[in-house]
Amino acid sequence: MNTLEMIELLHRDRTLAVVRTEAITDAAELCGALVSGGINAVELTFTTPDMLTHLARAAATEDIHGAIVGAGTVLHADQARAAIDAGARFIVAPGIRTDVAEVAVQAGIPFCLGAMTPTEVAMALDLGSAMVKIFPGAVLGSRYLVELQGPYPGVRMLPTGGITLANANEFLEAGALAVCVDSAVAPGALVAAGEHEAIARLAAEFTAAIH
Repeated sequence: MNTLEMIELLHRDRTLAVVRTEAITDAAELCGALVSGGINAVELTFTTPDMLTHLARAAATEDIHGAIVGAGTVLHADQARAAIDAGARFIVAPGIRTDVAEVAVQAGIPFCLGAMTPTEVAMALDLGSAMVKIFPGAVLGSRYLVELQGPYPGVRMLPTGGITLANANEFLEAGALAVCVDSAVAPGALVAAGEHEAIARLAAEFTAAIH
């Protein structure tokens, strides 16, 4: 998947699922549950124990579940390389990580750097981040996205942190390409317990409510 295809996927779905948990019972079944609920892009974060094992499992079974799976909370180049070797289709960093950007560019895969301030947005764009993760989304508020589009018209923003059913549409209406949603569709406890049917229901409820 190239960057344009990733952008098109997120524009269509308006959602990227972020999985943060203490355990994953089966990454393939988890991805299948999210896809059945209408979410086709899944980010497994390095805060999850044995994340690379789960990422490899998800990547190896992509033809079965259909999700595009990437790595999140990527803090340095070694993690980026390891994630790509495990099959990550995209990379997400929580902040401005020059070395992570360089690895993603060399590998030719989409990446998204995190930003909070207008200066950080500029830095992310300069490093080639076609999408910019705006964090912490709920703290900054949807109005912040509107203001950012003044100096940065057309910037593709992915707000994350505190996105729920109650506020997701506010961010989308404010100009977000898509919202990054974690516990609202994949609560850590449900993921760890392998409650995939419940996760599928949460995902379906979320995607049905956004526009």
